[in-house]
Amino acid sequence: MFKGVGRTEKRKFGETGLKTSILGFGGFHLIEIPYRDVEYLLNTYLDKGGNYIETAASYGGGESELKIGRAVSGRRQEFILASKTGERKKSGFTASLDRSLKNLNTDHLDLVLMHGVGSMEELEAILGPDGAMEGFAEAKKAGKVDFVGISMHGAPYVLIEALHRYPFDAVMSTINYYDRFNFPDIEGTLLPLAMAKGSAVILMKPIADGLLWRSAPDAFRYAFSQPVSVVVAGINTTEMLKMDLEFAENYEPMTDGEKDELYKNSIELGNYVCRQCNECRICSERIDIPGIFRLEGLFDRQMANGTVTDPAEYALRERLRFWFGNRQLAADNYAQLDVKADKCTKCGACIEKCPYRIDIVRKLEMADYKLAGKKIF
Repeated sequence: MFKGVGRTEKRKFGETGLKTSILGFGGFHLIEIPYRDVEYLLNTYLDKGGNYIETAASYGGGESELKIGRAVSGRRQEFILASKTGERKKSGFTASLDRSLKNLNTDHLDLVLMHGVGSMEELEAILGPDGAMEGFAEAKKAGKVDFVGISMHGAPYVLIEALHRYPFDAVMSTINYYDRFNFPDIEGTLLPLAMAKGSAVILMKPIADGLLWRSAPDAFRYAFSQPVSVVVAGINTTEMLKMDLEFAENYEPMTDGEKDELYKNSIELGNYVCRQCNECRICSERIDIPGIFRLEGLFDRQMANGTVTDPAEYALRERLRFWFGNRQLAADNYAQLDVKADKCTKCGACIEKCPYRIDIVRKLEMADYKLAGKKIF
């Protein structure tokens, strides 16, 4: 019934000496299903060659860790085990790690991730005096954990700064063909920096929190084609596991030409999401059109487009658009622009230049409505 998780060789996990299967098993969605299903899914994943299981202390208040510990702790030597902590100070980190080890029924983690570090203040706390990194150093010395990483959702500016300031063994980031255009610095800056620093890259959200469900084969192929160590997917059904395993088994790298076709024809990107091609940089009013659309991507991932064609699709986008919590940051950056979208004269010259058939004039109005906090669109 099931195929394996791809080629017999594993990908290098940064400079740690570890090697990972290209498909990793994410633990968040294990809180949604009963233990008997968790046991079957995790053991089947391991049976088929998967070797990276990741969870977090906060998932279900520890439920995900407890289920993983009960289901596969007897096979501990067969896989890389990672968990995350939201604690920023030394004492909190130590307590969180000890709780995770107990929940997971193990004496050590291969990797602990500083979870969802979304601000420079949090990074300062982690790296500073009595910070979580001091707790990690002690835990590593005690043999409780081998390696440390850091994760962030959405815009990667904290991760970029973190890699400049500390030799993290791994970095975890949102990477998919939809959010590539909302957070272009992930692929443009973060990935090359991680490679230069020797840090493993853990790819999360290959189907953009579920938005790309209709295009899962393309989404996973795109994800596997990135210069990353492992693609972590949340799995909570037998059908999903079977499908993801087959994607990994049948994976062939996506060419640049195929990526361009995907960007052009993706149903999710459609004729609304800006692809950042810069062809529209001709505005006589000096409006930075791609820059404003990058801020819209930061604001709500360009998910609200003023059109409702399917109620379920609309509901999904409404649920996901503010997932990363960057609204205020985007609005603050927009407020600092000398020339905003409301300076558009509606001449339409930019529309003629767009190879993706985007109604740029209308989209500028939508972006201004969002970013300037206007009451009516």
